Amino acid sequence: MAINDPAASGMDYNEHERTYGRFIVFVKWSTIAVTALLVVMALTLI
Repeated sequence: MAINDPAASGMDYNEHERTYGRFIVFVKWSTIAVTALLVVMALTLI
């Protein structure tokens, strides 16, 4: 995606990058939490 794209001239790229960064952090920690939960379940339920 080019920043000089005339179709995207109204986009706030700083806000977009900040939102994307927060989304990546959320996905990372959610994955870690679900993995930890599955490990705990595997150790205690078997």
